Amino acid sequence: MPYQCGLDAGIDVVDGKWKVLILWELHERPRRFGVIRRGLPGISEKVLAQQLRELETDLVVRRKAYTDSAVPRVEYSLTDFGQELHKALEPLGAWGRRRMEVLAELREEAS
Repeated sequence: MPYQCGLDAGIDVVDGKWKVLILWELHERPRRFGVIRRGLPGISEKVLAQQLRELETDLVVRRKAYTDSAVPRVEYSLTDFGQELHKALEPLGAWGRRRMEVLAELREEAS
């Protein structure tokens, strides 16, 4: 898909309600599917699986299967590219927190 600019290419990767929240869940350490799902109330298993596959295709998330134990498990983590994306989104998160504060202040003043 040809992009118009770098911002267009970046937004394409995080487009949608859940991808940025999935990145947030994975930014500190690898997590298993169930742990990610519990950290994102409201997401269905189907949507989480789909979003993780898309992020893996976009080279942002790594899926690692462990078959060395009696119970196979899968962990998801951010790739180096995913860590870069998380850092790029940090200023947006800071802006969002500030916006939440301002909106709370305005609500307080109105009541």
